[in-house]
Amino acid sequence: MKLRLATRQSPLALWQAREVARLLGQSHPGIRVDLVPTSTIADERLDLSIAELGGKGAFATQVQAMVAAGDADAAVHSAKDLPSATAPGLVLGAIPERGNPYDVLVGKALDELPTGAMVRTGSARRRVQLQAARPDLRFDELRGNIQTRLGRIPDGGAIVMAAAAFERLNITDPVPHPLPPELMVPQVGQGSLAVECRSDDEKTRSLLSAIDHPPSRVRLEIERAFLVELGGDCELPAGAFAELDRSGRASLVGILADPTGTPLLRLTREGSADRRLGSELASELRAGLSP
Repeated sequence: MKLRLATRQSPLALWQAREVARLLGQSHPGIRVDLVPTSTIADERLDLSIAELGGKGAFATQVQAMVAAGDADAAVHSAKDLPSATAPGLVLGAIPERGNPYDVLVGKALDELPTGAMVRTGSARRRVQLQAARPDLRFDELRGNIQTRLGRIPDGGAIVMAAAAFERLNITDPVPHPLPPELMVPQVGQGSLAVECRSDDEKTRSLLSAIDHPPSRVRLEIERAFLVELGGDCELPAGAFAELDRSGRASLVGILADPTGTPLLRLTREGSADRRLGSELASELRAGLSP
């Protein structure tokens, strides 16, 4: 058996693809998994914001195109980088078990940041939540791979990153400072990997199904429904995080703000573990934000 995995060529993306390859090797002894790395426009144009590049799809479109064209059998993504609607002809073949979904500050911890300190982040979601906790902070854009970002920690300030990136690349220096979920609601899909393949490729879908983690898939689908209801790849600061209890019921916390961060609305709801919970919470938040 042989499977070709398309991936971005950043160190984190390659780690993610190798992890999927490892999981496939455990499930299918003897399988040969080849990585097919590529560079995306989001990797190359660090002078532009993600919004200027057309939204989060800038990280995924070129990798998806390789699968659609038959140059790869599947593609590995950070789930948070995927557009909320799956591309035509593709399907989410596997959602492996979710990793750490939370955010961290790198540099100074939140309570160590002096008044007026600089925090760098390319995420409006992160900015508005930090702004709500510390209105005195100043913010600047941050783009690039992990090492590039670590090189841009401002003196006396911090950058914001995903905890999963630190754990997956085994970075211990500098030390990350966790941001509690009570303060920072994660991005939709943060900490999850998503493996896409062609919807008509039954052989690849069968191979990938062995590494699917149903609870992680359910949580991701609820969160993605939240984003769909807000209008697909909503440019407003938004985040959502779903959890399942032992009985299989779900809880979902979501945030939504206008571009200035004021007002910032946060709601938590519980219900059946299906996509309706995500769409209903998004509708409620959007109604609360409307004048």
